[in-house]
Amino acid sequence: MDFFTAYDGTKLAYHVVGDGPPVVCLPGGPTASAYLGDLGGLSAHRQLIRLDLRGTGQSAVPKDAASYRCDRLVDDVEALRAHLGLERMDLLAHCAGANLAALYAARHADHVSTLSLITASVRAVGVAIPGELRCETAQLRRDEPWFPAAFAALEAIMAGQAAVENWQAIAPFSYGRWDAAARAHQAADQEQQDMDVIAAFGAEGAFDPDTTRASLARFAPPVLVLAGEVDLGAPPRALAELVRLFPNARLIVQPGAGHFPWLDDADRFVATTAAFLR
Repeated sequence: MDFFTAYDGTKLAYHVVGDGPPVVCLPGGPTASAYLGDLGGLSAHRQLIRLDLRGTGQSAVPKDAASYRCDRLVDDVEALRAHLGLERMDLLAHCAGANLAALYAARHADHVSTLSLITASVRAVGVAIPGELRCETAQLRRDEPWFPAAFAALEAIMAGQAAVENWQAIAPFSYGRWDAAARAHQAADQEQQDMDVIAAFGAEGAFDPDTTRASLARFAPPVLVLAGEVDLGAPPRALAELVRLFPNARLIVQPGAGHFPWLDDADRFVATTAAFLR
């Protein structure tokens, strides 16, 4: 674990795993980057530099809570790039981290070599994910023993009943296999979450989709958008819309994968991602 200092003096942590040319990795949540691990073994091909966003993991809590907002975190990513001495970097982001990556790419395209968006959140670019699409994607899991209770909880959430127990009940939808490894991963990630930080990340003013779309339409570097076939959080059909915002992007749908494709089929995920990053 290493540290650098952000523009406002906040001490931020990053973790280096593996060898080879570096890839800067932005976690979702925002939460500690530990849940990314070595991305299923991608560290055997590239050096992964995982950033703990401010207020998460080993990074310090800032004096100004408003600095958790996604658009303001762009300056932290830029500070990390400068600290690492990278003129251009390969940037990989998962889930909500894809919003941050999109804003960074829109503002600092000249410092990005490639962009990998893994089961991406699409809030920053204003792509809508209708409830019907989430339910349709969820139905792909209808033969699972846990499906009836999880689907009932999903319907309750969509009806406005966002109780904690309902969010917990839909956890199996995030994984291609709801096994012991998935349960442990989900429990560890839950322990790292700070709902105040998560709320501040998407606070009013964080996103300007029209402006971001206009910038990304001029983003020349290659972009990988990787979707999980059964991921109702970022369904492939929604990520296909994300792909169309870039002039040089490709969508790959990983069969049988949920929101954490490196856990569901590490070999396939690593082969796909490493091939793109060559």
